[in-house]
Amino acid sequence: MSELEIEKQIETVLNKIRPFLQRDGGSIDLIGFRDGIVYVMMTGACEGCVLASQDISSGVEVILMEEVPGVIEVKSTDIPDDLMQAYEERKLAEFRAREEALFGKKEEKKDE
Repeated sequence: MSELEIEKQIETVLNKIRPFLQRDGGSIDLIGFRDGIVYVMMTGACEGCVLASQDISSGVEVILMEEVPGVIEVKSTDIPDDLMQAYEERKLAEFRAREEALFGKKEEKKDE
């Protein structure tokens, strides 16, 4: 199975987990998957929470390892720079798409 197919499975499982985190004002984002390791970021109320690492290791990691073949670990630290950069670019593109949907396409300013 390709890493892209595994990432799709991971996202499906995270979509099942998110409602439980969202009840407390948090969420979880998939940063990427490489060499059996799922890289995630806790967001909202979960970001910086002292229990976040426990939620990852005793909850998210166990569920992902059970449901997605090839997952051996879940980490929210030591994220490879290239995965983080790709994540940030995806988030920026999502933001711009939402902004355009709400306000229309921005006209670029022309230098005079």
